[in-house]
Amino acid sequence: MDYLTLKWLHILSATLMFGTGFGTAFYMFFANRSGNVQAIAVVTRWVARADWWFTTPAVIIQPLSGFWMIYLAGFPLQSRWIVWSLALYALAGACWLPVVWLQLKMRDMAAQAAQSGSALPARYWRYERLWTALGFPAFGGLLIVYWLMVHKPV
Repeated sequence: MDYLTLKWLHILSATLMFGTGFGTAFYMFFANRSGNVQAIAVVTRWVARADWWFTTPAVIIQPLSGFWMIYLAGFPLQSRWIVWSLALYALAGACWLPVVWLQLKMRDMAAQAAQSGSALPARYWRYERLWTALGFPAFGGLLIVYWLMVHKPV
C-alpha cells in the first residue's frame, strides 16, 4: 500500500473513531438528560452497536496505519510528537475500554426498565456519571493527538 492510500485510511479511521465517539456520546448524554426511559433504551442500544461497528475497527486501524506511516516516512519512533501521540492515545483507550463496559451495562438496565415500565435503577445513574467523566480525558486526549498528527512539532 502506498503512503497516500495509507494516509487516507488513517485519516478516515481517525474521523470515524472521533466522529462516532463524539456523536454517540452527544446523543446518549442528552437522551439521559431527557429522563425518558424508552428513549434512553433505544439510544443506549444503538450507541453500543455503533461503538462495536465503527469505533472498534477504527481503534484497531489507527495504530496499525500510524506505525506503518511512521516507518514509510522514516520518522524516528522516539520523536516527541509520536511519543505524546501514543501516550494520549493510550489514555483515550484506557478511558474508552471501561466506557464500552459501562455502555453495555447501561444498555441492559435501560432495556429492562423500558420493558418493565419501571424507572432506571440508581446504579444506572452512577454508571452514567462515570461514563460522562471518562469522556472528557478521552476526547481531550484525542483532540491533542489530532493536532500532533497535523503539526508534527519538532
